[in-house]
Amino acid sequence: MKKVISLLLVLMLVVGCFAACGNDGNSSSEAGNSSSEASTEESSKTEESSSSEASADDTSGGEKFKVGILAPAVTHGWVAGVAYYAEERCKELSDTVDYKLLTSSNAEEMTNQIDELKTWGVQAVVAFPQWEGMEDPIKGLVDAGIPVVNFDIVIDVDGVYHVAGDNEDMGTQSAQYIVDKIGTTGKVVVLEVPSSGSVSELRKKGFDDKIKEIAPDMEISYYSTQFTREAGLKDFADILNANAQIDAVFSMDDETSIGVLQAIDEAKRTDIKVVTGGGGCQEYFNMMPENENIWIQSALYSPDMVKDAVDVAVALLKGESPDVEKIIPTTIVDRDNCADYLDEKSPY
Repeated sequence: MKKVISLLLVLMLVVGCFAACGNDGNSSSEAGNSSSEASTEESSKTEESSSSEASADDTSGGEKFKVGILAPAVTHGWVAGVAYYAEERCKELSDTVDYKLLTSSNAEEMTNQIDELKTWGVQAVVAFPQWEGMEDPIKGLVDAGIPVVNFDIVIDVDGVYHVAGDNEDMGTQSAQYIVDKIGTTGKVVVLEVPSSGSVSELRKKGFDDKIKEIAPDMEISYYSTQFTREAGLKDFADILNANAQIDAVFSMDDETSIGVLQAIDEAKRTDIKVVTGGGGCQEYFNMMPENENIWIQSALYSPDMVKDAVDVAVALLKGESPDVEKIIPTTIVDRDNCADYLDEKSPY
């Protein structure tokens, strides 16, 4: 009997041991499953985060707008400034803009560059078509559905956007400036630049209209030149020889005016009281306070306005509706305020 009881006790201990071991095993398995589920969940969160980051990267690094910049080859500091500021603005917009800057020496070369931009897949063009005969090539871009923003030059093509300074007002304000300095009578030499097309035409118109209004007795003489200091020097030296008395010079360009001032200095003339200009040349600004005998003036027409043209092109590609024409007001600079317009970083 005692043996039977002992045997039953042993069996009970064995069964209890197996039950306990079984429970421990289940706990270990559940812990393992819980750890595995947590690991999977964490992995899922990591993948989701990476996917979200990748998606954000894809958005920020998506396809950029292709903008073409067409400018004349550098024959003048102001033109160099146009190319510089256009490229600077495109770099500032590098997150959304891929650009190609091309410069040309004539209409044929610029026309070939338009074909090059089309092959590249250009979506908008900022053009500074200084050459005659660019109407048809520009129209070809518009007809192809490629927006064109013309900078500075007015071109007779429907559908073209236009960004420029107020050329006519530059002439108007220069006429007013000359009359303010010399009065309503005297002799004024006008240096026009027929090769610059609408730029010279509008500045001359503004000047002529204002002079007729406020100083109809003013004697006006017209001479042709170029927008370079070399032309200003050479042409004005001849003009000085042909005119014993000149009271003021309506020059339309800062660099032309630098040449004019050199000619005046070399001829040792003291009769001229005013020389106007136009543009935004730092060298010219620095000359203003140095010459107390001549009022040196510039109707500010900075090449950095081309940044506005780039902005209009990008706005069009974004589906916005900018004004078809943006005309930037004229600012007059002379010895009284030139310090406010000095910029060491300017390429012009």
